[in-house]
Amino acid sequence: MTDDYRNEGPRRVGQVKEVTSLANPIIKDIKALSQKKSRDESRTFLAEGLKLVIDALDRGWIIRTLVYAKAGKGKPLVEKVAARTVAAGGLVLEVSEKVMSSITRRDNPQMVAAVFEQRWTPLKDIQPKGSETWIALDRVRDPGNLGTIIRTADAVGASGVILVGDCTDPFSMETVRATMGSMFALPLVKTTPADFLKWKKSVDARLVATHLAGAVDYRTIDYKSKPVILMMGNEQSGLPDELAEAADKLARIPQVGMADSLNLAVATGVMLFEVRRHLLALDGAK
Repeated sequence: MTDDYRNEGPRRVGQVKEVTSLANPIIKDIKALSQKKSRDESRTFLAEGLKLVIDALDRGWIIRTLVYAKAGKGKPLVEKVAARTVAAGGLVLEVSEKVMSSITRRDNPQMVAAVFEQRWTPLKDIQPKGSETWIALDRVRDPGNLGTIIRTADAVGASGVILVGDCTDPFSMETVRATMGSMFALPLVKTTPADFLKWKKSVDARLVATHLAGAVDYRTIDYKSKPVILMMGNEQSGLPDELAEAADKLARIPQVGMADSLNLAVATGVMLFEVRRHLLALDGAK
């Protein structure tokens, strides 16, 4: 990515750059974030939606560039986000509908999108304790699955998601959309199988893995006495032996009918709500 928008000198709060051309170099840089190489090189990613952007800012995420469609001009929440962005050193672009559609690759785009700095948590900093639940995903390949799992993990109050091995990029546009903003609420970790296994030995937590060879009904496992690391395998091949053998418990979800397996995100959701069942209650429930 070019540094055109980072070398313009100090900008006063509220200053906005108008862009109507798809050939603008800043717009080209933002559009390039659809490619993993550009996201990796710039350590940024694109997210859409005003509520999502506000939630991310409130959680301390840093916006490099805020983009809003002309229809958002003068709207109080948009103006407030723009002011917060510039005050933090970011750039604000007011763009045409055509440019916004091009950036988001949607015919009916959201009014607001933003380029955020990526955020990763080192595995060595994770020390599960109390009633925490961490999700470890081995080579998850589908962006929709990963995004849905992150959203579900947030919904059940899990502590974070650990990506093991060659996983799909959590900062891809498809994954970010599928998280519905939940990616801003949870730590993300990436690691190798070897480092994960080494880390597992150093923490006092119960590693529960789903496996076709699992002889234990997932509803019979003790999820209360220790923090839980829930490990789920690759969509096609499941868990490799080295990871399955490291589990304290191998679990299986009973099934009837003709389907021989569950979608990874669905299976993870089923497991997470069982792992966290003793901690979940409806508001006002006794």
